[in-house]
Formats: sequence, structure tokens, C-alpha cells
Amino acid sequence: MRVVVALGGNALLRRGEPMTAEAQRANVRKAARALADLARDHQIVVAHGNGPQVGLLALQAAAYGSETVWPLDILGAESVGMIGYLVEQELANALPRDAVLATLLTQIEVAPDDTAFARPEKPIGPLYDAGEAGKMRAAHGWPMAEEAAGKWRRVVPSPRPRHITQIRAVRLLVEAGVTVICAGGGGIPVIRRADGSLQGVEAVIDKDHAAGLLAAQLEADAFLMLTDVDAVYDGWGTPEQRAIRRARPDQLDPARFAAGSMAPKVEAARTFATSPGRMAGIGRLEDARAILEGRAGTLVALGVG
Repeated sequence: MRVVVALGGNALLRRGEPMTAEAQRANVRKAARALADLARDHQIVVAHGNGPQVGLLALQAAAYGSETVWPLDILGAESVGMIGYLVEQELANALPRDAVLATLLTQIEVAPDDTAFARPEKPIGPLYDAGEAGKMRAAHGWPMAEEAAGKWRRVVPSPRPRHITQIRAVRLLVEAGVTVICAGGGGIPVIRRADGSLQGVEAVIDKDHAAGLLAAQLEADAFLMLTDVDAVYDGWGTPEQRAIRRARPDQLDPARFAAGSMAPKVEAARTFATSPGRMAGIGRLEDARAILEGRAGTLVALGVG
């Protein structure tokens, strides 16, 4: 099968871990083993998130003073280069020596009038307590949102991906047998000016929506969203929480799930799996093969549930 795999930023840099190069590489190495296992039997295309990483780069840039603050599209490109380098290297180490890999910095168009620009809700960067969050808001003007009880993160606009500018290049590489790492961080967000030129914008595209668009345009058979939770849950965080193991697209309502985290995954799964012959899966990185084979995670497809 042709399988598009979206690696969550929190699967590559786990919650609560120090944001160090060593921690990042160790987690990427684990991810590479799971991806290599899939690649033995299937053609894989790899996308990945960058929420923790782009937030870290923003903090580093802000430390130099307000006059040197870099825009999110450029910080996103930096994070994609960093993560793509690690994923490509560790995956190459886990695959046979004759495997051919390529990492493609991917610009993805969004609509300049997307309402998300007026409604920041995509969390990036580290968790803060209420006091630290207040200081960050005051120092940098960053909107903050409570992600968990007493834990806050910076939130940024997350417009919907409309067009993958390099989809022809991705398709050529995939059809030539190259294992492609692309649409990293949801792609670098750009808008098209009236004269047809591209311009970066201050946003972070949700990687699940971007990877879902990639999977559809590559006519993939399966779309896996791998993260640090084992499945989609009804009533998450309550005594009545229940894992959803199988569902048809019309049985999942994204509004029932947390915005900025599980809701985009559910919506991306629904959109991709609406076409016959396609399946979407959501679950833990280490369960990648089991999710694809319907033995773990949440499986979304027509005719199940």
C-alpha cells in the first residue's frame, strides 16, 4: 500500500521532556524504527509536526530582543529543516543501505482571508504555569490558551491548507521509489499575491490537515496520524472516557474533541476516509503497524464501526 504517515510533534519531542537535541534525536530514532518496519511492506511518505520545535525557535529568537523577532513562516522553515534532517538520517540508518530518501521543504498555500487569522488556537512551544504564561503574554504579546488544568501554551493562527505548491515534485519522487519526507510542520504557510508570487504568512498549518491533503493528492491507500496517545477517546479526561476503536467517517464529530489537538486529527481522518478504499488511523507511534492492520488505535473507514 501507499501510506502517508503524519508524525506528531509531541511524538517526536514528548511532553515534559527537556527540549534538547539529544531528546529530539532519541525520539526520532524510535520513530524511524516504527517507520522502517512499515517500509518493509509498504511505500511510505512521511509528514511531521513541529509545534514544540517552532515554539522553541520562537523563544530563542525573542531572546535577542523585539527588533530581531523572526516571522513564523521562517521559523517554521528552520524547524522543518531541523526535524527533516533528523528523520531522514535516522530513517536511512534503519532502512537497507540501498534505500533512497529525500526531504523536501514544502510551501503550502492558505487563503489570505481565512478566519483562522483572527482566531489563534494552534498551540506551539512549551507548557507554562499561569504566572509564566502571563509574563510571556506581557513580554511578547503572544496569545496564550490553557491546554490542561493550570498549564498554558502559546497559540497562533492555523489556516486551512489549500494547495501544496510542490505536489508535482512530491509525486515524481514517490513514483520513482523515493521515500519522501515532506509537508513538515504542516508545510510553510504562504499566500499567493495578485501577481502570482508567493509570500509567507504568520501562522502554523495543522500538520494533520496538511498530511491529509497530501495523502488525498497522492492517492494513498492509508493515512496514519501517529502521536503520543493510543486512540481517539470519547469523554477524554473524564471517568467515562472510552476508546473509539472503529468508526465510519459519519460517526465522528470533530466538535466533540479538543480543538488544536484531537479535533484536527478526527476531521482529517473523516475527510480522507470518505472515499471508498481508503482508511485513516490514529494512535501511538510505536503501534504504527498494528494501527495499519486494524489491531490498535482508531480505524476510520467506510463500512466499519
